[in-house]
Amino acid sequence: MQAQNNISCFIRIDVYKSFRVNYSLLVFIKHGKDMYILCSKMSTKVSSNVKNLNKKGTMRAWQIHQYGGNEELTLSDSVTIPKIKDPKGILINVHAASINPIDCRMRAGYGSTAMNGIRQKTIFPTNGGEFPLILGRDFSGEVVETGRDVRKFQRGDEVWGTVFASKQGCLADYTIAQEHEISLKPSMITHTSASSIPYVACTVNAALKEFGGLSENSVKDKRILIYGGSGGIGTFAIQLMKAFGAEVATICSTDAIELVTSLGADVVIDYTKQDVRQELANIEKFDIILDSFGKEKTGYSMEFLKSSKCNDSKYITLKHPFLQNIDDYGIPVGLLRSLSDAAIDISLGLRKGISHRWAIYLPTGKALERFAKLVDDDQIIPVIDKVFPFEDVPAAFEKVEQGHARGKTVIQMVKEK
Repeated sequence: MQAQNNISCFIRIDVYKSFRVNYSLLVFIKHGKDMYILCSKMSTKVSSNVKNLNKKGTMRAWQIHQYGGNEELTLSDSVTIPKIKDPKGILINVHAASINPIDCRMRAGYGSTAMNGIRQKTIFPTNGGEFPLILGRDFSGEVVETGRDVRKFQRGDEVWGTVFASKQGCLADYTIAQEHEISLKPSMITHTSASSIPYVACTVNAALKEFGGLSENSVKDKRILIYGGSGGIGTFAIQLMKAFGAEVATICSTDAIELVTSLGADVVIDYTKQDVRQELANIEKFDIILDSFGKEKTGYSMEFLKSSKCNDSKYITLKHPFLQNIDDYGIPVGLLRSLSDAAIDISLGLRKGISHRWAIYLPTGKALERFAKLVDDDQIIPVIDKVFPFEDVPAAFEKVEQGHARGKTVIQMVKEK
């Protein structure tokens, strides 16, 4: 396998000690009881089992057989390796994956009605046919096999990407992704580091570009407020906006201030010690707000956006009732209710001279290509809170559910030597 050099990433120090790699330590950053390090100049050789497919055609996978808590997660070593059925499908040997809050919610049944509707191609889906279900949305790994119409990738390519929520996920030795969902992974970081980025990257890209109508040029020199700066979405969004030339403010707790500042945040508000609303009122208003908390906690935020007759300022929320409405009322009524809720939000925004947008994750290999270059150029650094071995997936879910993340929680399937 290839040698990789000049890698940089933030890793908690206890995680660093568990890695069998040669790091050169540059910076120590303390966050409460935890110590993080900025690592660089790592040489790594990845052991791969791509060429040694199980002769029985089976793999390890974490599955659920019904929705519920962590007790529903079961590890099987006899799951059939998925077969490519779509000409654009790609079979990938997963080296590492990450756990996102959406995985915890999906384990409990969130979004199941909409996803079953997509699987069954009906607006009146039945429940239960999705089981056993493999969770996990983003990964980094190696191409094993490609569909007949795949042109961009070939066996042995190291890739990263996401799997759409209606498909079987990537908490398994192998997963199938579509050609448009992946790209070549950044060449200068490991699979473990790479797996921490795709889902949050695609979510932020969808929020700002696809739903927000923003671009690299349009955000330059603009002021953006990012809620939850120390989580997966926040740590990525801060770095992306700084790479694009924006001025970034964020909100976090005391023990995350050094982390978000080191990522480039220009203004940091400590919600545990400061009155957030008062602090926001004391500074210049924003052009963009990216909200992953929801208006129950941040409903007052729109008053801190610049108002204009052209509605140039944008309030983009990732926390809205779209999927929950469908779960509660079914697809037809749930969609209508969501349209009504969105219309109310849009109308309230227009009265204030701002544009209110709902956003959801969308897979995009093209965006991942751009982000891979930013990672290789050290403009975006993976932020990893903790790495778990594949056998400890339930513990990883439990950690994510506890909240107060400092970056991403990662699952390592293939050891990196």
